[in-house]
Formats: sequence, structure tokens, C-alpha cells
Amino acid sequence: MSSIRVSPAEISGKASPPPSKSAAHRALICAALAGGGSVDGVIQSDDMRATMNGIRALGINEVWEGNTVKILGQQAPPQNPVVDCLESGSTLRFLIPIFAALGIDATFTGCGRLPQRPLGVYADCLPEHGVAISTKNGLPLTINGRLQAGKYHIPGDISSQFITGLLFALPLCGGDSEIILTTPLESAPYIDLTIDILKQAGIQVFPFDGGYRIPGGQRFKVHDYKVEGDWSQAAFLLALGALGGEIALTGIGLNSRQGDREIVDIMMSFGADIKSENGVIYCRRSALTGTEIDAAQIPDLVPIIAVLASTARGVTTITGAARLRLKESDRLAAISTCINLLGGKAEGTSDGLRIYGAERLKGGVTVPSFGDHRIVMSMAAAALACEEPVIIENYQAVSKSWPGFFEVYKACGGAANVI
Repeated sequence: MSSIRVSPAEISGKASPPPSKSAAHRALICAALAGGGSVDGVIQSDDMRATMNGIRALGINEVWEGNTVKILGQQAPPQNPVVDCLESGSTLRFLIPIFAALGIDATFTGCGRLPQRPLGVYADCLPEHGVAISTKNGLPLTINGRLQAGKYHIPGDISSQFITGLLFALPLCGGDSEIILTTPLESAPYIDLTIDILKQAGIQVFPFDGGYRIPGGQRFKVHDYKVEGDWSQAAFLLALGALGGEIALTGIGLNSRQGDREIVDIMMSFGADIKSENGVIYCRRSALTGTEIDAAQIPDLVPIIAVLASTARGVTTITGAARLRLKESDRLAAISTCINLLGGKAEGTSDGLRIYGAERLKGGVTVPSFGDHRIVMSMAAAALACEEPVIIENYQAVSKSWPGFFEVYKACGGAANVI
């Protein structure tokens, strides 16, 4: 594992985020279930490789042409396939019910923190609907049987990924189904994104108060998908401008269905100098002021929001983020640890963080990445507000979602050198 030294620098440039990882996962699965079509906007990140592992285990043939994946059709899937989900929670939770709906017995594996991430929602509901699950408190996990239509009672506040997985799978079942939420839904925009992409594939989902109705016996239609820019990654680019100078963000739209587009409003609540002109979003360095943020619907933004808060005058309180303890790292502990190492002041609360802003951070230290791509990118942004360079351990964790992050970072004026 290598480290990278990131030094304070003046940011000035134009940049685009990579294609949306969330949308690409969903589009690839829809194309695979249709047995054809293409997805334009798939970068060779670890998470995309994980989903392609699962798609191939379904017997799907594909070809890559640059960042476009073309689905060439389907053959008989291998018997009892083993699906390596790497560290992708989306891949794992999306594919388990899909394999079950198709009656494919399979074993799912993973690495990093993925084997410890929650799967109890499926362990509770799938056996009631025809699918046996064998696991020893995590991964490997083996499923046997065929998923049956019916009523699925699902908590809405653990992970929206369980709901998305069932929204993919239940249209393939013979009868009609309902997903009934037993607790309030968090990360709702991710469900909206799923339903939107399913609609492009010809799949009907009918939301109702407290859940979703899914007609059975549906067929996925062939469609060519164009993946939009990723707002969760765009947030890091905007932070470069807010902390380090000026950046022009291109290749992304304010009318996206992605919930993380809220980063624009959040940065404005900090007092960031941010505006949109002719399809380009500009963010310039300015004095920031602490604010209050409910992160229940935008959990992936919390690490970079915390970094912005660390340089904002006054106190910032982030709530609704308890689920972040179950991500690639305990992100609440990870980001507060890193901010404190840099000379800031952050402390955990029952469901979030309280951050006391400072005009500048000290830096001059080595910070762990916790093997988490969002912690690496957050620390690279934080280095712009430090007096001394910051060394980030295991910076290669960015390959999970954005392998080219540091190339873009340096092209915008950032100073980063592998050591």
C-alpha cells in the first residue's frame, strides 16, 4: 500500500466528474436482464468490476468499447456460480434477490468491510418467500431456491439498497408483489433513481404511501443507456474550489435525479461562492460559516461536508448519519479522526458529527485512509486548507469509485506526489 503527499496549492481549472456509479450499477443490471442494449458511461472502477462479475455469473456476454459496455446476449449461467462482489455493497444487495428470482443457486463473496456489512434484511424476508440462505454472520452467503411474489416488509432506514434489489427482482416473479416499509425511508433519491432507470427498461413500479406495488411477469426491454455525471463525486470537485481557489464544474446537470445534487444547496448554506452559468457550475474560495445539516437522504456527502465544516467559522452539526458507521469504514469515526489529526476539532454524536471550524488547519501529519475512497478524496480536499502537506496512507482506495481522481486533482492545480 502506497502513500501520497498532498500539499497546499492554488486550484484553478475546469473539471468533470466521472459517470454516476449509482446509475451505472442500475443500468448495467437492467441491460443484463434484458439480454441486450448498451451502457455508455462505465469506468473501470472496482465497484463496476464487481457488478460485471455478477452479470457474467448470470451467463451474460459483454464487450467493452472504451467506457461503453455492450450486452451481447445470454447463455446458460454456470451451475452454482460464486459471485465476487469485492467491496461493493450495491453489487451484493442488488444481485442477491435477482439471482433468487431467476432460480439460480449462488454463493456471494467479498472483501474489506463488505463481509461485515448488514444483510439481515434479506435473511429475514427471503426465507419467507422461497429462498434459503446459508451464512455465518456475513460472507460467504449462499442462496438456494426461487423467489416468490408476495408482500415484503422492509425497514427503510437500514439501506435503500435492499429495496432496490427487490425492485429489480420482483417484476421477474409470477405474481404481483408489494414492498411495505416498516420504518421511514432514508436515501429516498436512490429509490427514485432506481424507478427512473427501471422505467427506461419498460418495468412498472407503483409507489404508494408507505411502499411500492410491483406487477409480476414483466420483461426487461432492450435499451441503450447514457450515464450522467456523478453528483457524489462532483461534490469533491466543488470542495476543491471552495477550499483552494476556483473551479468550473462541467458535465453534470442541476436537474439530475441524484440526491447528492443537494451539495450545491448545502455549500450555499455554508456561504460558499457558487453559481451556475450556461451549464457550468463555478465555485470560488470564500469565507464559510457553520450550519446544520440533516444527512438522512445524502449520506455519501458527509465526509466532504465535514471537511468543509472544519474550516467554517462557528459550529456545524450533522445529523441523520448513523448508517455511516456501516460503510466501507465507520465513516463518522474515520472523518472525525482525520480532521482532528489535521488540527481541527470534530466529535461524534449519537447520529452524526459536531464540528468546530477553524480558519486554517495545520496539516503536517500522516492520516489513514481507512481503506475508504471517500476518506481519501476528502483528505485531498482538506490539504488545500492546511498550512503543511498531508500524507494520505493507502491512497489507492480511490480505485473503488474513481481511479483517475488524482489525475484530475493535479490537472486543476493540486499538488500530489506518490511516496
